[in-house]
Amino acid sequence: MTQSPATPLPAPEERRRLRENRSLTQADVATRLGVSRSTVRSWEKGRSTPRGHTREAYAKLLLAGPADTGPDMSPPQEDITPELVGAGTGAAGAGGRAGHEALSVDRGERVGAGGERVDAGEKRSAGGGGRSGLDRAEERLTEAWLTEDAHPGLPEPSLTPAQAFDALYAFCAPALVRQAYLLTGRRELARESVERAFQQAWYRWPEVAVDRDPAGWVRAAAYEYALSPWHRLRPRHRHPEAPPAGAADRALLDALLELPPVYRRTLVLYDGVGLGLPETAAETEASTPAAANRVLHAREAVAARLPELASPEDLHWRLAELASAERLRAAKPRTVRWYGERRAQQWTRAAIAFTVLLIGVTLLTVGTAPDHYEAPLAPPETVRGLPPKTAPGPLSAAELKLRARLRSQQMNGPERLVPESR
Repeated sequence: MTQSPATPLPAPEERRRLRENRSLTQADVATRLGVSRSTVRSWEKGRSTPRGHTREAYAKLLLAGPADTGPDMSPPQEDITPELVGAGTGAAGAGGRAGHEALSVDRGERVGAGGERVDAGEKRSAGGGGRSGLDRAEERLTEAWLTEDAHPGLPEPSLTPAQAFDALYAFCAPALVRQAYLLTGRRELARESVERAFQQAWYRWPEVAVDRDPAGWVRAAAYEYALSPWHRLRPRHRHPEAPPAGAADRALLDALLELPPVYRRTLVLYDGVGLGLPETAAETEASTPAAANRVLHAREAVAARLPELASPEDLHWRLAELASAERLRAAKPRTVRWYGERRAQQWTRAAIAFTVLLIGVTLLTVGTAPDHYEAPLAPPETVRGLPPKTAPGPLSAAELKLRARLRSQQMNGPERLVPESR
């Protein structure tokens, strides 16, 4: 398999000027290319560079004339094939198109094929109308890490650690709860996994805040906790939760839960979230061919039970519908931060108490331990041939009479020897 040379792109400082000459905003470019606004901002700042079909579409959008203003320039993406598995390369398949948006919108919203959001039977444009709380949270999050220098004279906007954490939580938590539900099939465990992941992120916030992908950091932590094998030892794990209401949703969830955890995680990341094959392999700590094989085998296992989901695109939308049907809600970010701080305090106190106990035991051992060597006593042995030792008792009449006679005799006779004093 040969690769064509990369399409030349303007310099990062020219990309923004070309976009403004075409009267396009970053949101317009992101919508046409099928990426997030923070990604476009990163391209214009020179922090990253698009690749593959996205690079070609981005160059065409910047260098095209003013009359070329098509409504959609999303590049087609190719699916996983055995050739890609053997070569170790690939991109997100048909099931990965718009997958991140499908599992990232809040409270059951679904993204249509034309870039529209569908909520309770009503369609609304992704760029029209008022902004939702999720859009405002995304804007605050992107401003925290990727700030524009459009006005050099003004100070750059900054967020406190708590505000940045709340923005990240508002942007990622609703989608992560639905993804964790696809991994575990348990609503409470899904919520707990996301809350624990964000508590860990708040505890290590200086590290997470400077990470290149803080949302991916939290997602990996939530997946690890959700798929931990120790949950089966918990008492409440023995009692199954109520299955989904729809028969089709129950069949799909059963097919997912029958997959091995690593296959289930790879399928959700690739066909559900919409990550590319290299990103999926990196997050699952596997090679690219191994991740591709896992996706293929997981699709075959699901298609064996549900033949109507043999198409990756159908599987993608069914995963999005199953995740959105439960209407799972996450806790408030302030509550998560409070419980995270409280848990950290408890662990700190437990560590201090254990250290004090260990020091006390050490001092007691040092104080009571012997400071010199004592030879061990030999074990007792029985001496044979001697009469048994008897205790003294009262004298008999004959013995009393003999004692009196001996005492009455003189001391100078030959019968007795009396020591002489000198």
